[in-house]
Amino acid sequence: MHKPLPKTLWLWQLALAIAMFALWWGLTASNILPPFFFGEPLKVIQQVGVWFIVGDIWEHLGVTLTETVLAFVIGMGLGLAAGLWLGLSALASALADPYVKAFNAMPRVILAPIFAVWFGLGIWSKVALGVTLVFFIVFFNVYQGVREVSPVVLANARMLGASQRQLLVHIYLPSATSWVFSSLHTSVGMAFVGAVVGEYLGAAKGVGYLILQAEGSFDINSVFAGILILTVCALLLDWGVTLMERRLLKWRPGHE
Repeated sequence: MHKPLPKTLWLWQLALAIAMFALWWGLTASNILPPFFFGEPLKVIQQVGVWFIVGDIWEHLGVTLTETVLAFVIGMGLGLAAGLWLGLSALASALADPYVKAFNAMPRVILAPIFAVWFGLGIWSKVALGVTLVFFIVFFNVYQGVREVSPVVLANARMLGASQRQLLVHIYLPSATSWVFSSLHTSVGMAFVGAVVGEYLGAAKGVGYLILQAEGSFDINSVFAGILILTVCALLLDWGVTLMERRLLKWRPGHE
């Protein structure tokens, strides 16, 4: 199959987005989809413009992005450390296995009220919730990446006199890094989920707080405007992860 050229691919993606907005506008303008429930795309875009021009959104967006980035970085760091530790230690892995599975099976969104009690209604209760969502995604990928290291490669490295530290730096970490980046794109969305859900349950600032206020007044256009802003921010963070992945994984075949 012919692969689209990078210079034209973004044009097709933009055209698809415009077509989706045009379809949304056509269905609501003809009242096939009631505008009261489904919003109106032109008014949604207008609301986004008003928020950015007047300046109402900047402080709220700053709070949500701060919560998201902190949850993403802390959850990634803890997941990487725990995945390496349990992946390299058979005893620790066997002891922790039922507890890891139990915490992973728990619907972690229900922890949001507990975090609000522990950390208050500031950013840290939202960060804590986001960390619990990001952690397990990264952890399981790192753990699997460490376990998937070829025994032949390990045996050859040990035969050549590689120390445990050299094995960690030159074999285990590169293997884990490959698996980490496969999970970070999902983790970005989970970090946003933690921030916004936390803001829903109790906050005075944040894009989630704005969306909640708009829902309370049945302002569906402002709700979609908030969702659109969050989506664009998530795509920008995901793009940042992609750039970092290309830079750090140049050694892999297929990475330029």
